[in-house]
Amino acid sequence: MKVVKHSGAVVDFNPDKLRQSLLRSGADTFTADFILKEIIKDVYEGISTKSIYKKAFTLLKNHTNSHAARYNLRAAIQMLGPEGFFFEKYIARIFESQKYQTQTNVILQGNCVLHEIDVLIKKNNVIAMVECKFHGGKQGVSDVKIPLYVFSRFNDLRFNNYTLFSNKEKISDCWIVTNTRFTADAIAFAECSGIHLLSWDYPEKGNLKLMNNNDCLYPVTCLTTLTKAEKEKLLLLDVILVKELVANRINLKEIGISNFRIKNVLKEVAELCKCG
Repeated sequence: MKVVKHSGAVVDFNPDKLRQSLLRSGADTFTADFILKEIIKDVYEGISTKSIYKKAFTLLKNHTNSHAARYNLRAAIQMLGPEGFFFEKYIARIFESQKYQTQTNVILQGNCVLHEIDVLIKKNNVIAMVECKFHGGKQGVSDVKIPLYVFSRFNDLRFNNYTLFSNKEKISDCWIVTNTRFTADAIAFAECSGIHLLSWDYPEKGNLKLMNNNDCLYPVTCLTTLTKAEKEKLLLLDVILVKELVANRINLKEIGISNFRIKNVLKEVAELCKCG
């Protein structure tokens, strides 16, 4: 059976790949197998992977909201656009969870030109610049031009002293983060140049797809008990991560959610983060 991907490419339908994605969402074996059987009933030649995803998401949501939220992670990260401003804040939160100090949207004068740095991070007295490349669609990729460009900016900044987290500090490291993927050439150049990369599926361990499970780093946009408009309001209140609602539940009332719905939202948060 052939299915059509977002890019228009035609590939074989892979039931095992779908089953694994359902299991990664937290669904047990029985639930994953049940959903897979339901989807197989409706699969036809030329069906889009988007249609399959929507069917799986709906069936998961009927089972458990938190499983659907995990399954929806990639789309939820894409909802941090369209400009990527909230994606930069999300990436800063990820580094903060790893004990980094962070600053966002910093303007620095290089040797040649002025630079806007998406995120600055500091840990163990090492300061790094982080360039965030946000793509609004799943098929967007960061090719070799991105690390070439970022590396030139890094070289324009790295030998200067700045007042960043304290006085007279240098930027001595460089990261590039994207919500989608890097091409093979981009990875090769970055590895050769000492640039750290983070994407949906790179590196193999510690990528965006996997790291969310470690410290509940899910963005609020993945919650299935909130509308799109409500998620946008929370982002504007600087509520970026799901777990931030545990200590800031008052934000849910601020955006006009009823007490009954707040209970449902916090239940999903607790299941997703296994807290409270």
